[in-house]
Amino acid sequence: MDDASIKNIAQNRKARHEYEILDTYEVGIVLAGTEVKSLRANKVQFADSYATIDNGELWIHSMNITPYDHGNVHNHEPVRKRKLLMHKQELKKLYVRAVERGLSLVPLRIYFKNKVAKVELALVRGKKLHDKRSSIADRDARREIDRKMKEHGR
Repeated sequence: MDDASIKNIAQNRKARHEYEILDTYEVGIVLAGTEVKSLRANKVQFADSYATIDNGELWIHSMNITPYDHGNVHNHEPVRKRKLLMHKQELKKLYVRAVERGLSLVPLRIYFKNKVAKVELALVRGKKLHDKRSSIADRDARREIDRKMKEHGR
């Protein structure tokens, strides 16, 4: 798929720091009309959002989509549980991995792909404090290497 058909809306950078990402999935999301308009205006926050599997359905919780500025009395509720769309067979495999092994589901980003809203959902395991410190040290080392390479005209 070419990159021209994908428009990023928001990323959950905190999730990449807090969790070890084991696998990612592209899922659809069920939205109201005013929610789509708010997404097009990049009005979404991922703060502490997560996904759960309830009765064979995938749901995202705590994702804040700001109400549409030009909406009317039928504007959507900003923080509500929203349904995610995934093939049933994939969902069964995900259920086995997530629930039975004690892993979590966290959204990494939301984007439009061919004018359809999609969520990149990750199967994650929480990092320990020493893991976070080593990630920060690795990132700082990479920055220092890039800085030295740039100084030497490479």
